[in-house]
Amino acid sequence: MPPAFDQLLRDAGLRVTRQRLAVLDALVELAHADTESVITAVRRDLPEVSHQAVYDSLRTLTHAGLARRIQPTGSLARYEVRVGDNHHHLVCRTCGRITDVDCAAGHVPCLTPSDDHGYVIDEAEVIYWGLCPACSAASRDASPDPAPDQHHPPTEERQRRV
Repeated sequence: MPPAFDQLLRDAGLRVTRQRLAVLDALVELAHADTESVITAVRRDLPEVSHQAVYDSLRTLTHAGLARRIQPTGSLARYEVRVGDNHHHLVCRTCGRITDVDCAAGHVPCLTPSDDHGYVIDEAEVIYWGLCPACSAASRDASPDPAPDQHHPPTEERQRRV
């Protein structure tokens, strides 16, 4: 556990607790982790920790800006500790793998809308969708005629048709 986590929590005005330290450690270990993965990782060190304690820690750390919550369409919420640097994400349509990608423009926010409608914009969230290298290779090796919606996350329109 990096000792800096203690100070990060204090600097954010938060009490340093074993649960918060364990959650931060899990988020470093498991980039883009869903809640169940975080719970499993935390329970390796703190077997008695409750689901609610992990949920509360994730919510508190996110609210304090020490963790970031992302939720790509059709996916569970994911958490990461890479915060404050205006990066975006690549998401594989097949396996759901998420990879960080730096902002191409390099400043916050990296996208400026044509009309901000009076909003004060402080963040732009971009998710690039496609196939990761492993799924892309598997797709090339598989049948040449995949089903039309095979690699697309569910949308409201598709869900209504089903």
